[in-house]
Amino acid sequence: MEPANYTRVTEFVLTGLSQTREVQLVLFVIFLSFYLFILPGNVLIICTIRLDPHLTSPMYFLLANLAFLDIWYSSITAPKMLVDFFVERKRISFGGCIAQLFFLHFVGASEMFLLTVMAFDRYAAICRPLHYATIMNRRLCCILVALSWLGGFIHSIIQVVLIVRLPFCGPNALDSYFCDITQVVRIACANTFPEELVMIFSSGLISVVCFIALLMSYAFLLAMLRKHSGSGESTSRAMSTCYSHITIVVFMFGPSIYIYARPFDSFSLDKVVSVFHTVIFPLLNPIIYTLRNKEVKTAMRKLVNRYILCREVKDK
Repeated sequence: MEPANYTRVTEFVLTGLSQTREVQLVLFVIFLSFYLFILPGNVLIICTIRLDPHLTSPMYFLLANLAFLDIWYSSITAPKMLVDFFVERKRISFGGCIAQLFFLHFVGASEMFLLTVMAFDRYAAICRPLHYATIMNRRLCCILVALSWLGGFIHSIIQVVLIVRLPFCGPNALDSYFCDITQVVRIACANTFPEELVMIFSSGLISVVCFIALLMSYAFLLAMLRKHSGSGESTSRAMSTCYSHITIVVFMFGPSIYIYARPFDSFSLDKVVSVFHTVIFPLLNPIIYTLRNKEVKTAMRKLVNRYILCREVKDK
């Protein structure tokens, strides 16, 4: 029940990652260096796939979408976190908190659904190679990506509706560096058990089910590939792609399951897992995939060399 009289909370105070000035400066340098180094790499992946005429496979179309979502996902929390390292009192308005929460779940859930689409793409490529181009045509790829975004939007709206209807009248300190349902629910002035149960079901259970389904799918695909191990280089390349996908799935779903598939109590590892989940892993995911993909690496080198050559011609 909502209290009859209360003062509506208009802002939240974030505790951040550390209260020590020296530690904050070290963390700022580490995260800024990582962000500025990896972010252009993801942009380069998108540009390479868009500009190279040889990377027209649906797999690369989906990879470009993954890179875009990962850039967006990490940018929801990272810029404010970096700025807050130099702010003594880290604040975020109620509206800003809700917006951050909305986009975090919108993009995060969209990426989870996109990873499921990428698993289907690998199934079509490995198990139905002769019909792959027909099955995974550009129209279907666009529809599947759009459905991933729609699923993420619906999921996020559910979280936001559950949060905005809660009363916040007392403490406004969030033990984190960003706004998320797990912290905001804890400081509501009401019994939040029903809302927490729905959130665990909509975020945690979906993460667990998708994670198990994806692992089983890739285990099946790897078993299929091992049966045809005599196919040579193409089989080796397909297995490498599957291993890359599995790594991305573990990185994406592991922290998500830890954060959302349990009661929203505070644990010592929460902030560490959240940093990897919202900043580190999203930026690394496309890089991990690219490092195991010869075609993309070759195309990226050509694009960079072409850019350097154009600069040299202009300078002359």
